Amino acid sequence: MRAVLVLYFKYFLRWDDDLATSIYHTFVALCYLTPILGAIVADSWLGKFKTIIYLSIVYAIGQVAMSISAVHDITDSDRDGTPNNMIFHVTLSMVGLFLIALGTGGIKPCVAAFGGDQFNEHQERQRRTFFSIFYLCINGGSLLSTIITPVLRSQECGIHSQQKCYSLAFGVPAALMVVALAVFILGNGMYYKAEPQGNIMLDVFKCIGFAIKNRYKHRSKQYPKRQHWMDWAEEKYDKLLIAQIKMVLKVLFLYIPLPMFWTLFDQKGSRWTLQATTMNGYFGLFFMQPDQMQTINPILILTLVPIMDNIIYPLIKKCGLNFTPLKRMTVGMLLAATAFVCAALVQIEIDKTLPNFPSASQSQLKLLNMGSNAVKVQLPGSNSLNLPAAQASDKYFTFEAENINVSIEIPKITRTISLAKGHRQTLLIPSLITDEWLLTGDLKSKPEEGSNAIRFVNGMTTEVNISSNATKFGLIAPSNYSNYFQIKNGPITFTLRNSLQSCEYSTDFGFGSSYTFIIPSTLVFGPNCQKDITAVEDIKPNSVYMALQIPQYFFITAGEVMFSVTGLEFSYSQAPSNMKSVLQAGWLFTVAVGNFIVLIVAEIAKLPEQWAEYVLFASLLVAVCIIFSIMASFYTYIDPTEIEAQFRNRVDGDNADDKAAQTKM
Repeated sequence: MRAVLVLYFKYFLRWDDDLATSIYHTFVALCYLTPILGAIVADSWLGKFKTIIYLSIVYAIGQVAMSISAVHDITDSDRDGTPNNMIFHVTLSMVGLFLIALGTGGIKPCVAAFGGDQFNEHQERQRRTFFSIFYLCINGGSLLSTIITPVLRSQECGIHSQQKCYSLAFGVPAALMVVALAVFILGNGMYYKAEPQGNIMLDVFKCIGFAIKNRYKHRSKQYPKRQHWMDWAEEKYDKLLIAQIKMVLKVLFLYIPLPMFWTLFDQKGSRWTLQATTMNGYFGLFFMQPDQMQTINPILILTLVPIMDNIIYPLIKKCGLNFTPLKRMTVGMLLAATAFVCAALVQIEIDKTLPNFPSASQSQLKLLNMGSNAVKVQLPGSNSLNLPAAQASDKYFTFEAENINVSIEIPKITRTISLAKGHRQTLLIPSLITDEWLLTGDLKSKPEEGSNAIRFVNGMTTEVNISSNATKFGLIAPSNYSNYFQIKNGPITFTLRNSLQSCEYSTDFGFGSSYTFIIPSTLVFGPNCQKDITAVEDIKPNSVYMALQIPQYFFITAGEVMFSVTGLEFSYSQAPSNMKSVLQAGWLFTVAVGNFIVLIVAEIAKLPEQWAEYVLFASLLVAVCIIFSIMASFYTYIDPTEIEAQFRNRVDGDNADDKAAQTKM
């Protein structure tokens, strides 16, 4: 569902890039905050089985709400394809996203653990097999979703008007979630359900709180200092628990710089997807939707994990290098920064191809000659311009003044044209110069979602009806023009008809272009009308290929494998046996914080150029990486099992001494 979410915000809810990105990352952050709540509910109250069922229902309801919120016909009273009550759609979608965040986060810490509960202690091999299959299913599902969901979104659906089918893209996951929940419930009698044993996370918070409170109470100099501030909890809590919390706090201290990695990583679903909308999706014989580029990430994960484990790491070890987990994580952060440098370079190439649109104080004007004879036009501040018959000027002219004089030399005529500030317009010069000169409103931004904005100008003296398989332009009056219509990429054939005759005009569209097609006054209907129609390129198609995003996806995924997979392994190895869930919650919390950082940095920086924002994030991660490497150099690796055993032996020894003393007495 996340694959298409940022596009839903931008193109259905009509939010700008910054707001769409902000809400996307707020949602992701909530998805990684709620696991703490899910773990507490499961361990202290409902148990894993009931928690999964109840929160999966919440999850499914949220998906259904999202699907309904994307049905434009619900409030499209004038049937123009645009919802008339956007408040309804925004409210329902926000409720849906909140329920999804609560559901997905709540079951996140329970599902894998519940699967692990189904195996006895002597079934270690089967348990490892289960977790391998579980991890494979997660990445396989991610791969399938980023392929299929964008395809569903790109379909057109609707009762009164056909629009992009976001309701289907959200509805299919909702239906699959209901099916998955039903299958899970059907296996009720086959599961082992461990009873809630109390949540160690709550004990940890209580112990830390007591230590802080006790230290504050005994803050005067008359009380002797203790070796560690957690030792102030010894009056109430077991020394083993305190020792375990000390181990956890050492790792959590190292987590402080980690959110910056997730700040960059999760932008592949927001900023990078929006970047892909301004690119050419052709990959040889097939093309990809902008949101399908995310498929590269799971494909590379499934490829790089075994390569790293079986080839890269063993080779580094054979070279005699001590490539510790913390060093791997440092390299992973540098790779993520490199990915954003690549993204900045791609953005610079995209910016070179974008039109120079007018500022709020400027106006831009293009001239179009609908007549059968060439005309010579004089514009303010420029030389004379020769416009051939049924042709337009090559470029838009930029003016600061609101009113300008446009002159035709033969026959001599001057008109004062009122331009709209901040807009692009085209001046249609009719065949008979003394007739009315029309001023059109042109696009002032690239067409959305990589589609092409097309219109026709009728230079004939009779009406022309234009249609295609994709859309109907309707009747265009003499010396007039049609509205813009959105056309997909690929070949298309337009049929032109007057009252008696018809002809066909075929062309092939790329991505993100805008064209004005001129029907000349001399058009002869028949099989040869193709050569008579002139195509005027108002906005160039996207010329930078999406394939250029592959390097940035490679570096961010390689960084993920070295950072995320290694980080989970490190956290598990350094955590006490009963507090692995605490560190897992802390790890997920860094993801949530990372997504909040996106909002803060993007709002504070407010950089006008997107490439500069990419460079800013890369620079911040490099700075954080340096801090992390310094912190990591002071970290001493431990064996929690050995430390716990020492404490237990000490306790057993103390108990034995107490018994011996009592016997002597």
